[in-house]
Amino acid sequence: MKILVLGSGAREHAIILALRSEATEHEVFAAPGNAGIGQDAQLVALDVNDPAAVTIFANEYNIDLVVIGPEAPLVAGVADAVRERGIPVFGPGKAAAQLEGSKAYAKRIMDAAGVPTGRAVRATNRAEVEAAFDALGAPYVVKADGLAAGKGVIVTSDRSAALAHADDYLPSGPLLVEEFLAGPEVSLFFLSDGDHVLPLSPAQDYKRLLDGDEGPNTGGMGAYSPLPWLDGKFGSEREFVDLVTREVAEPVIRQMDAEGTPFIGLLYAGLILTDTGVKVIEFNARFGDPETQVVLPRLVDPLSELLLAAASGHLEDLPRPAFADDVAVAVVLASEGYPAAPITGRAITGLREAATADGVHIAHAATAETDGGLVATGGRVLNVVAVATTFAQAREHVYRALGKIRLDGGQHRTDIAARVAEGL
Repeated sequence: MKILVLGSGAREHAIILALRSEATEHEVFAAPGNAGIGQDAQLVALDVNDPAAVTIFANEYNIDLVVIGPEAPLVAGVADAVRERGIPVFGPGKAAAQLEGSKAYAKRIMDAAGVPTGRAVRATNRAEVEAAFDALGAPYVVKADGLAAGKGVIVTSDRSAALAHADDYLPSGPLLVEEFLAGPEVSLFFLSDGDHVLPLSPAQDYKRLLDGDEGPNTGGMGAYSPLPWLDGKFGSEREFVDLVTREVAEPVIRQMDAEGTPFIGLLYAGLILTDTGVKVIEFNARFGDPETQVVLPRLVDPLSELLLAAASGHLEDLPRPAFADDVAVAVVLASEGYPAAPITGRAITGLREAATADGVHIAHAATAETDGGLVATGGRVLNVVAVATTFAQAREHVYRALGKIRLDGGQHRTDIAARVAEGL
């Protein structure tokens, strides 16, 4: 197939690496991509948020499948424009993408579908925020209603910090003040063709910058998959996935279809396992980052077949995706100053040596080639991923590889998958 992948991060690199690993050889294009993606796909200079530009390219190059990675093109309606030309697109249309684009919309859909989630209050000014704080109590959870690149959320017991966060985002639109939910978090992906869903394997990510879940919230500093500790809570990981499929994914997909906004693409369920059951924290309308980087390397079935079936409305023809027993661990290498003010343009070296470690590969998140070599172009720069038979082995391999990479001022967590490796 000729496949066009939109996006420039490690998530898109992971998707392309999965496509490249298949027995069938595909012609893969990426827009705009990055330096690492350019080694595995043909880079295209496209404005991925311009529906017309993407549609023209897909039509002229006879693209068989368009895969939309980030959220911005979805909310911009790129999938609608391409789909109108009869080209299969893996990604929801603009209306359905509001499941991620608007937290208030997502809460309404969950309520209509009977999906378990925390209480939430929509606030449009500071007085309404303070009233919601009084009603829901601490810790305070404040979320920007629209897209905020994973940085529009604060969870804190410090009322003044929560109010300051609200003040920062209120000029851009409404906020949601939510009930604080306690428990371990799980990310679970579902492929959807608008009528049917197929689950992938769960993962857990690490949002805080520093070890021990300290420091500011980020877009994600690492992840691992599968989650063996689910066995003790639900009997098995499969039983957990079946439960979430039945109580979360299928009701949401049915509700959206009934409202005339069928969801075609990747439904990301951010879940929390509370004392009163599994509840949804949020939905995203695309593959999660960095969870994709640990889920797809374990996928046994061809990713291209799954994506095309979802885009074409034929998921019911495919069996549930299978995953290897191997484990995967990803650790993010970030620039100095991330997430508040990342310092970019610094040289990156040692990647070739790092990639020689057992079971290790590197997904590029924000890199570019210059006359002087590879440089960092953003906050999260690289994902170092290791696949092994045990978490202890995967951690050993991934951190050995990280030790060979040089980025002045670079930072990473040292505790990714540490507790699961110790059986905790």
